[in-house]
Amino acid sequence: MSFAIWIFIVGALLIAVALFGTVLKRLPLSTSMVYLAVGLALSPEGWGLVSLDPFHHSVLLERAAEIAVLISLFAAGMKLSLPFSDKHWHLPMRLALTSMVITVVLIALIGFFALGLSLGAAVLLGAILAPTDPVLASDVQLENATDRDRLRFSLTGEGGLNDGTAFPFVMLGLGLMGVYDLGAFGWRWIAVDLIWAGGAGLLIGALLGTAIGKLVVYLRIEHQEAVGLDEFLVLGLIGISYGAALLAHAYGFLAVFAAGLALQRVRGQNGTAPQQPIHTPATKDEQRELATDPEHAGAYMMQGVRGFNEQLERIAEFAIVLVVGAMLASISLPHESAWFIAFLFLLVRPLAVWLGLLGVPIRKDERLLLSWFGIRGIGSIYYLMFVMNHGVNRELAEYLLVLTLTVVTASIVLHGISVTPLMNAYAGRNKR
Repeated sequence: MSFAIWIFIVGALLIAVALFGTVLKRLPLSTSMVYLAVGLALSPEGWGLVSLDPFHHSVLLERAAEIAVLISLFAAGMKLSLPFSDKHWHLPMRLALTSMVITVVLIALIGFFALGLSLGAAVLLGAILAPTDPVLASDVQLENATDRDRLRFSLTGEGGLNDGTAFPFVMLGLGLMGVYDLGAFGWRWIAVDLIWAGGAGLLIGALLGTAIGKLVVYLRIEHQEAVGLDEFLVLGLIGISYGAALLAHAYGFLAVFAAGLALQRVRGQNGTAPQQPIHTPATKDEQRELATDPEHAGAYMMQGVRGFNEQLERIAEFAIVLVVGAMLASISLPHESAWFIAFLFLLVRPLAVWLGLLGVPIRKDERLLLSWFGIRGIGSIYYLMFVMNHGVNRELAEYLLVLTLTVVTASIVLHGISVTPLMNAYAGRNKR
């Protein structure tokens, strides 16, 4: 397909989403479902305008999914403005750690005993499909930094954390298959992948987010410098956090999430909370005056950063889901796909949530929605491509590709159809 046709189709779809996005929000239909359908329509199964080989383009697809996840993790971190001492943090921490590990174990057991996979391959399958998605779950996440809803806070925090906490299990699966060195008796995996990489990633991101945020606020207040170009600040902080974490052999996903968390906690001299929305003046001189005001500098910086990052997140979702739709033409559904999806959504996720939240006081409707909205998406695509590019044999890679694309597609459709009526009913119950 020529570049002219490509750019025309992409432009037309972007305009259509901009024009009819508010209509979609009122319908049991998500934008991701539209992107998926268009991607499939462009593939050889439809108009035949796009032919995408996941194996030939696996490196490019890994990088694209990686960038999309990074943007979304940074956005998730900037929405979680509650102090760490707040009890709302108990739920996402339990979901991202305990529930995710249980999910990996349950999927691995299914893979080993029901699908006939080796132990290493079964663990890989569990690690790929365990993380919930921070990109496609925007409809059930916090709407802004002032949102205090416990359900939305939990799903946002879980999506932000477990894309990083799943990494040790990816490496464990690769090690069990003999393509990664776990060390004698697994010491290297425990010391480096399980302990060092996660903790160091969070520390690096927190330090860089705090340092860069305070530096920008200081320069604006004291010297009236570093005003504007908040877009460069977003991309730069994501880049240095991720790069520094990788250089330190730490998990970059956790570093970027922590950088977003830390940046949105930076305040001006007199303490206007960064999450508090402020009116943006019309003229550039008034904007500069507000950006350098000691009381509002932090809040003004965060408002600009959030606005740009939200647009980036939508573009990333558009690009990756379109590609997922195009890749569907390269697979054929295995006979076990229907029962596997049912097990994952109706048994594995609810059981993992129930076990992970034992002893936590939570309303029944919140527990049910947490159990249902374990949305799988771009995070799973990234881990799939990572595995495909790190020594897994072709036969296993094809099987993991088919199952992962099937689960992601089912999640986009099922959760996309149900999100509007379920979240509207939840909001109505909260009002009553």
